[in-house]
Amino acid sequence: MSKHFDALETRSAAERESALATQLPRQIAHAKVNAPWFAHALRDVDAESVTSRSALARLPVVRKSDLIELQKKSRPFGGLAASGWGRLGRVFSSPGPIYEPEGRAADYWRTARALFAAGFRAGDLIHNSFSYHMTPGAWILEAGAHALGCTVFPAGVGQTEQQVAAMADLQPTGYVGTPSFLRILLEKADELGIKLPSLTKALVSGEAFLPPVRDALLARGVAGYQAYATAELGVIAYETEARQGLVVDEGVIVEIVRPGTGDPVAEGEVGEVVVTTFNADYPLIRFATGDLSAVLAGPSPCGRSNMRIKGWMGRADQTTKVKGMFVHPEQVAAVIKRHPAIARARLVVTNPDSTDLMTLNCEAADDAALAEAIAASVRDVTKLRAEVRLVAPGSLPNDGKVIEDARKYD
Repeated sequence: MSKHFDALETRSAAERESALATQLPRQIAHAKVNAPWFAHALRDVDAESVTSRSALARLPVVRKSDLIELQKKSRPFGGLAASGWGRLGRVFSSPGPIYEPEGRAADYWRTARALFAAGFRAGDLIHNSFSYHMTPGAWILEAGAHALGCTVFPAGVGQTEQQVAAMADLQPTGYVGTPSFLRILLEKADELGIKLPSLTKALVSGEAFLPPVRDALLARGVAGYQAYATAELGVIAYETEARQGLVVDEGVIVEIVRPGTGDPVAEGEVGEVVVTTFNADYPLIRFATGDLSAVLAGPSPCGRSNMRIKGWMGRADQTTKVKGMFVHPEQVAAVIKRHPAIARARLVVTNPDSTDLMTLNCEAADDAALAEAIAASVRDVTKLRAEVRLVAPGSLPNDGKVIEDARKYD
């Protein structure tokens, strides 16, 4: 039996980039013709010229944080979808509200690959405890399960006693849902004196899957793996038996960029996850998720050759308010761009004596004239004053934060 879902997972870098060079121009042309937002945003872009990751990185980003306003202006999908009613199979609503389309393609969310990596195979019965109510979570996993040849019990959330009873009767081999709800189900089974020996594997998502939780499940005979997915994109990356980061799915391109910009960061540096998908119904190009992660160097020991990321490392949206004025990561990035001598910067907001104070820490050589010029740029860009502190290269934390709100209100 193959260790991998298909041959795409073990392609050489050259093969993968060659395929990308063919797919990217086609997807961009498709989006320009069929999705109004992209028709406008990419109006000056020659689709045939976008044949590499570096060319892709020059295109504008569309931010998840903007979806609510975009969709208010242009129902239902903000002009980002290429398909309408009839061609779509379902439409969902996530908190906001933000509406997400689901096309009719088999395994629309590309979940089968992640399930396979977690040990699921045709013939498995899967207990699905993601919500089936309005949001796409349960359907994302169900579509992949069906594509893989599995049967699904649509448990949803809540009603733990009934869920445990169904698990005892039906003997599912696997679970999909959040790791915390799986723990709740197992504890309820203990409370009821019910054994669940058939349950040996799980694919979890929707929240952090920390090593202590993973180890506790393994001690109970359940091997849990995690998938990183969103309601707009489906699966972005997934864990494998190597348990060294998450392997990027074959149906997307992932970039890690400096928060608030579209500029890729160096390998290993924490930044915002930006995703381009080859989905024909919802052709999201350079979609900024608002999540933080970093690239792991080299291929996975499991044999899959696509890039790896460290997993979810927090949120990139660090907008704060200082003296009644909003300060955005994009503004900090604008200051950095004005001064090439800055390697990395971090704006720290404190409130000594109950008065807001901004300090911009910049990795740069000690230079009084440079510090004065940076301070002037901060005033020009933010309309606020800031102290500038020049620090040694490499001394700022590599955690993706551009703005740190350290104010205390004791």
